[in-house]
Amino acid sequence: MAEPGSGQAGYTLPVWTAAAARAALQGLRREPVDAEQPLRLDPGAGIEAIPIEAAAPLADGSALAMARCDPGAGVLDLTRGLLVWVQARWLEGPGPWLELRGGEGVGVIQASGQACLSGYARQLLDWNLRSLVPMGRRLALDLTIPEGRRLAERTSNAAFGVVEGLALIGTQARVQRSAAPEQLEEALGVLRQRAAAPGFAGDLVLVIGENGLDLAPRLGLPAALLLKAGNWLGPLLVAAAEAGVRRLLLFGVQGKLIKLAGGIFHTHHHLADGRAEVLTALAALEGLAGSDLARLHAAPSVETALSELEGQHPELAARLRARIAAAIEQRSQAYLRSHGQSGPLAVGAVLFDRRRRVRACGPEGQRLLAAFGAAAVEAPGGDP
Repeated sequence: MAEPGSGQAGYTLPVWTAAAARAALQGLRREPVDAEQPLRLDPGAGIEAIPIEAAAPLADGSALAMARCDPGAGVLDLTRGLLVWVQARWLEGPGPWLELRGGEGVGVIQASGQACLSGYARQLLDWNLRSLVPMGRRLALDLTIPEGRRLAERTSNAAFGVVEGLALIGTQARVQRSAAPEQLEEALGVLRQRAAAPGFAGDLVLVIGENGLDLAPRLGLPAALLLKAGNWLGPLLVAAAEAGVRRLLLFGVQGKLIKLAGGIFHTHHHLADGRAEVLTALAALEGLAGSDLARLHAAPSVETALSELEGQHPELAARLRARIAAAIEQRSQAYLRSHGQSGPLAVGAVLFDRRRRVRACGPEGQRLLAAFGAAAVEAPGGDP
């Protein structure tokens, strides 16, 4: 078996779930269980060997298998070392060939109560299990992630209506290395290439996350200006100044970018958080106090905190979002000065929520949106 972090892995949670599921199915068929499960991870691709932790038949005729997640060496990811359990059993009667049941620690869609699995997660099971299910038989898989409920508190699942655990929402086999040094090097390479190109005007939009990368063009921000930043905002800010960028827009979800307002310029949660503290400090400066301030601090996420505050004090919530955006711009300038960059780089901030609505712009962010040709948005705190 591969040890976590051994470099033999680098896979997303759906892949480890599929490996445990296939091992459980082998046990259910009373076959020898492969210590490394041969999985097809993409249509038309070759087979890759994914290690499992253990597998065994159970007294009730079912079979249980476990896999231990490994996102790969050098990757900061909360799934590292996470155990995934899958219990397989045969079903009687008519119905689909496969039924999935989310157990403890598996995120469910609050509106329906169904386990939250991406289309890719379901395809993995179809590609790798269906041929092992005899004609006329039906298979049930019970999924359990013992630490899932606890770890889900460190994610934004609840903002998307997913509760009780981790969602199996990966859309690809390999872990995206947004927190790894390789991702920074890639972004730096793209930045330098653009800055060296003829006609470079000194404009850049650092986009934080896939949602931002999708939303920015919809607002009219030119695709040629967009650069996905991942979590390495501080080094990219300094590199942008060194490369001759003169106008830079930070475009990201409010629950991530708020860290910059607290002086945290590497935004992966494994390295630093402090979002609740930054939020409540800025809210106190806006006049929030007492039990309202305590509730804001106790909210499970920035998204939830701001949404609840908006329901009770909409004008204050709008002012708070605007203060957050302005603080991001101010702290970004201070960060640049602390790294010897006191040149003419203007930094603006635009914040959107988990429903991909623009909610706030800093003073510079509002100017840069207009300068870059983006569609008009409402004043800070409003919808696009």
